[in-house]
Amino acid sequence: MTPSRIHRLTLTHFRNYRAAGLETTADLVALVGPNGAGKTNCIEAISFLSPGRGLRRATLEDVADNQGDGSWAVSAQVEGALGLATLGTGIDAPRADAAVTRRCRIDREPVGSASAFGDHIRMVWLTPAMDGLFMGPASERRRFFDRLVLAIDSEHSSRINALERSLRSRNRLLETRNYDDHWCDAIERETAELAVAVAATRGQTAARLTGMLNARAQGSAFPSAQIALDGWMENALLTETATSVEDRYRQILRDNRPRDAIAGRTTDGPHLTDLQVVYAPKSMPARDASTGEQKALLIGLVLAHASLVAEMTGIVPLLLLDEVVAHLDPNRRAALFDELKTLGAQVWLTGADPAAFAEIGAGGEVFDVESGRVSARS
Repeated sequence: MTPSRIHRLTLTHFRNYRAAGLETTADLVALVGPNGAGKTNCIEAISFLSPGRGLRRATLEDVADNQGDGSWAVSAQVEGALGLATLGTGIDAPRADAAVTRRCRIDREPVGSASAFGDHIRMVWLTPAMDGLFMGPASERRRFFDRLVLAIDSEHSSRINALERSLRSRNRLLETRNYDDHWCDAIERETAELAVAVAATRGQTAARLTGMLNARAQGSAFPSAQIALDGWMENALLTETATSVEDRYRQILRDNRPRDAIAGRTTDGPHLTDLQVVYAPKSMPARDASTGEQKALLIGLVLAHASLVAEMTGIVPLLLLDEVVAHLDPNRRAALFDELKTLGAQVWLTGADPAAFAEIGAGGEVFDVESGRVSARS
């Protein structure tokens, strides 16, 4: 297995970092400082070295330092599947006559998109915003699960974006009173192909993640979960051919045209799939578990997923854990550090209390963060 590691990180005009950088060789990297100092901003910057919109799902313009010209950049020397490489991303200063475009580079050479970063490193994260995952809307759980899939298949985001564009095109066409059936047939053919591709990858990931959760259920201090996708297409693809499911969905889209035209949206498909999670120790829905149980369940789920990423890709993912250890009792905290060491990943953690990181050991390094500045603790 090849671990994903960052050796040097440089931030330029990223949120509250005008210019900052750090170097580390540690397995566990702790960023410690008061609220608002920029700890989460730092790991958010790292998350942009992967496909998607980062761990806060921010727009490209939103992460720029408000004291600068609107440009920003994140660069890191990484060690991953293809050895040492320098990954970089960011935007130029916005112009009124041009759309904002994210630039991505590997060893200073432009690449088509951030998907190319997945050839070097993989990434998994857990943030406080996920604490309400089991109580929130299906869209949040679907987005969470798609992020898990993306860590395994770096093209998954591109397929989802293409599906969303195709659905929008269909919806716009159905808004026309006398829409052309031939145009609808063409769009729905494309929509069905993309929907099956998205659903198949989700279903395969869910099945494999279930196996990983079962395998580590007895050996972890964190509770296991039982997961299932509440989407007919994902489940059908486990036993039926892609062609038959695609044909069925295309017919559903055709039959639903009148209803969807009235609704102003497509009312059936994998864009509505939900993730069902059961708290295995008590065999109850995760939404009915206590806040502490939900938090521990989510940690266990992310750790199992990280192990699955390593198993399926051969790349041990980088873990970004934002404000996780502060909510754990001493025993669970020690157990987390032990499991992270066993995983063999480089892990970036944040927290306000330095005492929470007293047990990271010789393989860890603590950095103080204050007002957009980062310095190694002596």
